[in-house]
Amino acid sequence: MNQNKLVVFESKSIRRIWHNDEWFFSVKDVCGALTDSPDAGACWRKLKQRLKKEGSEVVTNCHGLKLEAADGKKYPTDCANTKNMFLIIQSVPSPKAKPFKQMKIKNQTFNL
Repeated sequence: MNQNKLVVFESKSIRRIWHNDEWFFSVKDVCGALTDSPDAGACWRKLKQRLKKEGSEVVTNCHGLKLEAADGKKYPTDCANTKNMFLIIQSVPSPKAKPFKQMKIKNQTFNL
């Protein structure tokens, strides 16, 4: 199985990696795809602060996995599995989140 495979949602690339027998997705990439923010990292940091303040455990369940960046190097990136990604998506205030929320989970993959 391809270890690092991009998926696309509305022309936005979302990095993912196969880890512990399941797909993990870059939270920053998903936030960027949903919000069209010029700084997806800042969007995720703000959302992460809000979720922590609310007592959500979803942030605790994010893993810093090394994903390839635009410069070709691998950096630790906050990633979430399918279940936790859906919980994060539910917290993103965006009309684009609706297609994500309506998707069916099939075989623990995130088919965008």
